[in-house]
Amino acid sequence: MTTLEAAEHEAEAKGTPQSTVKTRKRPVWMERPNPLVQVVKAIALFISVILVIIPFWSVLATSLADQKTINKSAGGMVMWTSSPSLNAYKAILSGGVVTRAMIISIGITVVGTLLSLATTAGLAYWLSRKSFGSKPMLLLLLGAVLFTPGLIPSYLVVKEFNLLDSWWSLILPVMVNAFNVIVMRAFFQELPQELFESAEIDGASSFTILTRIVLPLSKAVLAVIGLFYAVAYWNAFFNALLYIQTTDKWPMALVLRTFVVNQTTIGGDQVGMSEVMPPQLPLQMAILVVAIVPILIVYPFLQRHFAKGVMIGAVKG
Repeated sequence: MTTLEAAEHEAEAKGTPQSTVKTRKRPVWMERPNPLVQVVKAIALFISVILVIIPFWSVLATSLADQKTINKSAGGMVMWTSSPSLNAYKAILSGGVVTRAMIISIGITVVGTLLSLATTAGLAYWLSRKSFGSKPMLLLLLGAVLFTPGLIPSYLVVKEFNLLDSWWSLILPVMVNAFNVIVMRAFFQELPQELFESAEIDGASSFTILTRIVLPLSKAVLAVIGLFYAVAYWNAFFNALLYIQTTDKWPMALVLRTFVVNQTTIGGDQVGMSEVMPPQLPLQMAILVVAIVPILIVYPFLQRHFAKGVMIGAVKG
């Protein structure tokens, strides 16, 4: 119940006229929509959900389709298959290039996200405490947000550090995002300062305060920024295209580009399968599903923190 609604109920209980209570107009987002507006909203939401679900359903149904169903649809996408088969998933997960790319992408995503969260939290805590050198570093971060390095300087830096054709080239250049540091710093500044002062009086070090007090109270912002980092690492395409030359080191994004976007034919030797291969279209759609599923699995575990964390910095007061 909002403050204004509580005042209205209190006025009704005391017999006070409503005109004396409604001295302040409701904000637009707190107004009660009339039934017609609610119906329009419901229809708009229903159409939006359908437009989102239909492509996913079509991709999933095509990945389960057999040759007979594909032929009925003239070689195109299908919406329903009467005899679903997992042969396409068995083929791509039988130890070939797709399986290897998935393992590489999972490793890069897990290691990269942990390193990014650790460095971002440490840097944000330092900047939030107004310690020595924090102000110049904050100005440097703001400058990094406004003036991003170009493609050639980034490539030369990676080359000078001998990171070409290395998985670290997908992690280290993007390990710290200045915008995420600023958002996390704003969250840390909202925490009660008395906690820090009490811990310092008890002799706690900065590392102890960060790990024992700050991080346990910051699950929302850690979940949201961790999800941002994880999605960025999982979808890392452009850096992989620039820095990774060896096919055996391809992450999932390059496999998607090669076999789904460019529609390169998938051979039995590439997926480690000696039996008869499933049709190409279900194989391509199965790769697409496998690339989407890990993020869909992670999101529900972070959803309860997402609404609170994503509003950080958006609302003041």
